[in-house]
Amino acid sequence: MSAETLLAFAGTCFLIEVTPGPNMAYLAVLSAGSGRRAGFAATAGIALGLLAVGSAAAFGLASLIAGSPLAYEALRWGGVAYLLWLAWDGWRDAETSAVETEAPLADIRYFRRGLVTNLLNPKAAVFYVAVLPSFVDAGAPVLRQTLVLSVVYVAIATAIHAGIVALAGIARPFLEDPARNRVLRRTLSLALAAIALWFAYSTRR
Repeated sequence: MSAETLLAFAGTCFLIEVTPGPNMAYLAVLSAGSGRRAGFAATAGIALGLLAVGSAAAFGLASLIAGSPLAYEALRWGGVAYLLWLAWDGWRDAETSAVETEAPLADIRYFRRGLVTNLLNPKAAVFYVAVLPSFVDAGAPVLRQTLVLSVVYVAIATAIHAGIVALAGIARPFLEDPARNRVLRRTLSLALAAIALWFAYSTRR
């Protein structure tokens, strides 16, 4: 694989990732409401989810999902339902203190949420099926190239997501007041519900 191909693919990934989407919106919402630690935990989960989907694509599973209307719709609506559940969970837990939010068990919860959200994201599978193969040289080992490009994509996506978390976390010091924090969390929960509806609209076929 040539350096030119890698650079072109990296540029494509960058443009795709800076376009607002569910991951970007969710991380901004989470980091502003629960802090950078929660955001970085979710970022790690998202990275693992994207890598898992990329690995599945390398072995042909993503192609089967993208080519099957039933499988695609099942993933799509599973993702919508999960985002709506996250919105409800955030609204219900608005009374949770900042100290509780930053506990190690909360880190695991946010990591798991980031992971599951991306495993249930059919757009990730479509990317690996529709975009990534155009950068693969058919004359070279396809499996190895697909895995390498998947790692490049995950690295770029993770860097951008980490930047979003860092920027959104700047607002955190202004939210130490419990009343303001509660109002913000419930507002962001409504925003997350809106993201779920937008996700349902944007992933329709």
